[in-house]
Amino acid sequence: MQSFLCFCIFLILCSFHVLVCSLNDEGIALWSFKKGIGKDPLGSLNNWNYSDETPCSWNGITCKDLKVVSVSIPKKKLTGFLSSSLGSLTELRHVNLRSNLFSGSLPVELFEVQGLQSLVLYGNFFSGVIPYEVGKLNYLQTLDLSQNFLNGFVPITLLECKRLKVLDLSVNNFTGVLPEGFGGNLSALEKLDLAFNKFDGPIPSDLGNLSNLQGTVDLSHNSFSGSIPPSLGNLPEKVYIDLTHNNLIGPIPQNGALINRGPTAFIGNPGLCGPPLKNPCSAQSEASSPGLEPFLPSNLPPLEGAGGDGNARGLSRGAVIAIIMGDVVGICVIGLLFSYCYSRICACRRKKDESGFGFQKGGGKGRKECLCFRNNESETLSENVEQYDLVALDNQVAFNLDELLKASAFVLGKSCIGIVYKVVLEDGLNLAVRRLGEGGSQRFKEFQTEVEAIGKLRHQNIVTLRAYYWSVDEKLLIYDFIPNGNLATAIHGKPGMVSFTPLSWSIRLKIMKGTAKGLVYLHEYSPKKYVHGDLKPSNILLGHDMEPKISDFGLGRLANIAGASPTLQSSRLAPQQSKQGSATSESGTTVTSATTSGSCYQAPEALKVVKPSQKWDVYSYGVILLEMITGRTPIIQVGSTEMDLVNWIHWCIEEKKPLSDVLDPYLAQDADKEEEMIAVLKIAMACIHSSPERRPSMRHMSDALERLPASSE
Repeated sequence: MQSFLCFCIFLILCSFHVLVCSLNDEGIALWSFKKGIGKDPLGSLNNWNYSDETPCSWNGITCKDLKVVSVSIPKKKLTGFLSSSLGSLTELRHVNLRSNLFSGSLPVELFEVQGLQSLVLYGNFFSGVIPYEVGKLNYLQTLDLSQNFLNGFVPITLLECKRLKVLDLSVNNFTGVLPEGFGGNLSALEKLDLAFNKFDGPIPSDLGNLSNLQGTVDLSHNSFSGSIPPSLGNLPEKVYIDLTHNNLIGPIPQNGALINRGPTAFIGNPGLCGPPLKNPCSAQSEASSPGLEPFLPSNLPPLEGAGGDGNARGLSRGAVIAIIMGDVVGICVIGLLFSYCYSRICACRRKKDESGFGFQKGGGKGRKECLCFRNNESETLSENVEQYDLVALDNQVAFNLDELLKASAFVLGKSCIGIVYKVVLEDGLNLAVRRLGEGGSQRFKEFQTEVEAIGKLRHQNIVTLRAYYWSVDEKLLIYDFIPNGNLATAIHGKPGMVSFTPLSWSIRLKIMKGTAKGLVYLHEYSPKKYVHGDLKPSNILLGHDMEPKISDFGLGRLANIAGASPTLQSSRLAPQQSKQGSATSESGTTVTSATTSGSCYQAPEALKVVKPSQKWDVYSYGVILLEMITGRTPIIQVGSTEMDLVNWIHWCIEEKKPLSDVLDPYLAQDADKEEEMIAVLKIAMACIHSSPERRPSMRHMSDALERLPASSE
């Protein structure tokens, strides 16, 4: 009996062992892949069970003869890292994990699956380099690694993938030159997209050998240099070649696929010239281009009067004296004329100073006697400029200057750019009015060009400029009034606040996404491809639904034209003191002066480089993200040391501080969103890279944020 019981127990244990270990090797490899996934918010892998014999019935898995041939789990918001166990799936042919939240480096083992035909990983947070082992994928046809944080050089072994049809490396941080023989070895390519990286050096001349290309060959937003190889004209004529925003120089070849291309394919390359651009080529640039050396005959006749000819006659002595005397008399007359005009202008200014200056619609009468020159050129003030009327920038403006002047006006604040008022019209409409300086009377055309360009901007995340007013003594900008203050107050509160309600994670994420969208619009779709240059939380206003709206862009130049100064005083709008107490920008938001904390948002190179760069805004945006995640002010006291927020976050990383020490304590209630917070922290760290070339574009950042789920409150 005892022997029988032992035998039964043995059978049960064996059955249990078979049950537990029934999953085959393919399934065990995928189970290891699942273990690397941190979060699966949609439950995409819920039917992945270790008790199954094979993984062939699991979501996203396709098998052939019980061997896994495809892993396809796109757009499931999966977080975690990519396990090297996928490399043990010997029959794997297709991997599609696009539009998830995977991070970390690409496992080398995955690039050793020699039968792999397609690898689609775009829209994640992968970093690091493309493994050198990519050259082992002899059957690879599709490689899409776009919209990640990959960097480094493209390995030369990629040229061994001679069956490659789709190569998309766009929106990453790749650097260096393209491997020699890029066009000759990858002749099967049908799609090539290398946009939004940091590739440099010349465009390979053998790209013209890619005769199977279709659609758009996108090399835009890189640092390619040198001339455009004429061989690009050998590409199929239906192919659109996008070379915008590089460092290309010289004439644009006019052959084959390059003929009849509009200028939009070449913008952002100041060194390019010739058709279809309006920038003509100089003789030097034409001569330096391959195959365009001019023919210079050796037997040119000497120029007449060029020297060496003893018979060449010059001007007589009397003629020279007459010319000199004429010049002297002309200079004296011009000097007297300018002296007369200057004395008249000064007399007018003294009259103005004695009588004070009132803001009246007809206040320009009599000013004509003070102007010696009156014409329609941009350097002077024309008859039309002195109409003293409001200029509407869209058809929704239903008020006039008289209504504006009669309205109640509350001083919201003052800054170096001018005074800001909240104006309440008789019909209850709230506006924000910024008063600029009293100077710039002879720069109207500049002011008009700038302000009307700003007035054309229309985006839900940009404060709308509705109208403006210009006179010699007064410049006003009229905006929509944004009621919920600014982001700085929303994060930190302000002195005197009775109660402070911290922002939830869902609201913060909404503000991050909206601000990114607004910057993408300014950088890529606005008429002048604006650089904001002064982005900070006080310039991000919050609407009724907490939708962010970027303000104060373009004001620096307008203030310069208008002669704004930090000491502006106003007697125009009969202001009443606002109960809000704090200084606010054009739509009711706190104005910060140029203090130490304000400089914390400036990119390091902004203090050295004169020409503004969109990467300045990327840096500022990264600092704002850090501020929203940590809840910290721009300047932080650590013991006896004071450091800015960027240095503080690097210090936390070096000291290996726990995440709880970094995150805003108010976010503890959103602990289930920790993975999203970490993802945003990584985005912020990419934005504040010390090297502007290594910072991603705002489009890249916006796309990365959009891949995060829209959290519910």
